[in-house]
Amino acid sequence: MLEYMNKTAQSVWDNCLLFIKDNIQEQAYKTWFEPIKAVELSDNALYIQVPSKFFYEWLEEHYVKLLKVALTKELGQGAKLLYKIKMENKLGNKLPFTEQLPSNNHAAVKPQEVDAPIQNKNPELKNPFVIPGIRNVKIESQLNSNYNFDNFLEGESNRLARSAGMAVANKPGGTSFNPLLFFGGVGLGKTHLAHAIGVEIKEKHPEKTVLYISAEVFTQQYTDSVKKNTRNDFIHFYQLIDVLIIDDVQFLSGKAGTQDVFFHIFNYLHQNGKQVILTSDKAPVDMQDIEQRLLSRFKWGLSAEIQQPDYETRVAILKNILFRDGVEMPEEIVEYVAKNIKTNIRELEGAIISLIAQSSFNRREVTLELAKQVVEKFVKNVKREVSIDYIQKVVSDYFQLDMETLQSKTRKRDVVQARQLAMFFAKKFTKSSLATIGSQIGDRDHATVLHACKTVDNLVATDKQFKKYVEDIHKKLSL
Repeated sequence: MLEYMNKTAQSVWDNCLLFIKDNIQEQAYKTWFEPIKAVELSDNALYIQVPSKFFYEWLEEHYVKLLKVALTKELGQGAKLLYKIKMENKLGNKLPFTEQLPSNNHAAVKPQEVDAPIQNKNPELKNPFVIPGIRNVKIESQLNSNYNFDNFLEGESNRLARSAGMAVANKPGGTSFNPLLFFGGVGLGKTHLAHAIGVEIKEKHPEKTVLYISAEVFTQQYTDSVKKNTRNDFIHFYQLIDVLIIDDVQFLSGKAGTQDVFFHIFNYLHQNGKQVILTSDKAPVDMQDIEQRLLSRFKWGLSAEIQQPDYETRVAILKNILFRDGVEMPEEIVEYVAKNIKTNIRELEGAIISLIAQSSFNRREVTLELAKQVVEKFVKNVKREVSIDYIQKVVSDYFQLDMETLQSKTRKRDVVQARQLAMFFAKKFTKSSLATIGSQIGDRDHATVLHACKTVDNLVATDKQFKKYVEDIHKKLSL
């Protein structure tokens, strides 16, 4: 205990810590060395107290060389390091656990077998908040086997993403695609592809620990760990993962504590050759309220955009669904649905399934007329995505400008404001990246678009006339 701590032991340990701190990352130092207490110095042997058996095992596996160098500098070649583990048993006693640090003059002593408290010898961690035990932990991957590469159809819109996913599945952590981030609009297959990589890795590398989790659940787990004072257990759990898949990472926006803990987990996994896979509805450059140090790491590997599927891919998707369900349908009907449902794959699947259901329930033959009825009703319930060109046309007409003037380099106030409004509504009504919006509206960069959006927000709050412009144009685009 602290009140009986030998000051010499403390001074030796303090000097060791100074050396250790200069040689490892700050977070690793805080996590693994700040909780240690120096207990006793006897016969050139330093006794330190660590919180758990897992803590001891981690130090011995990852920092034994560093510890040896630090202690040898203080006590010479005959230095020994021995551990005392603070065991939380029913009697409240501290059970000693000793291990001699290997050195040039001393052989390692086999440690006494003392088990840390384990709730369950072979736990299934379906909701990974804490680690019930250290050995033989089996982690449920939470993958959906129905989302695999076999039923993820390749097209121009997703070829890069799918190819990168296959490369990672074949060699997780061993490619330059780490992290691998998929971004794009809703219903384009980001989650499907992320699951497919995990499923493939489990098949080809069964020894790998894979975990799929949404950023929302990850955040909730972290919040719970803070409330229960088990933050270290939370971190330790995620450091056990070989392939971590986090869906909808943009959900971390504005959550400073979760971003901080994810930053350190990410660093550990990346430095140890583990694979990280992320999905987002935005490109890293367009994410707001995410720390720059985290965004910079998102850019280390590959960011692959998944775009809206082209006509040929939409036809292939529909035919694949029909084949899967054992349904035959005339070619003209498949083509009609593919031409009229363009927004995303999820809506495309919904339309064809609705058509099949209408036919089955009403015992009607699937005709082009029926297809038109179903698609028309379906599309009316779907919020159509407005194109950037259409937005520019609406804004130009509203201010009685031509498109060429809107996109020009002129700095006239009325044209600048019209251009900024076009950028603002393009960001609001489309899934396009800031870079894409800028390139289509006068060949500007993403920073110009971001500035335009902030300017519009400020003017809406301070200028009544400008606020009316925004309301009028919004109504026109919402029709």
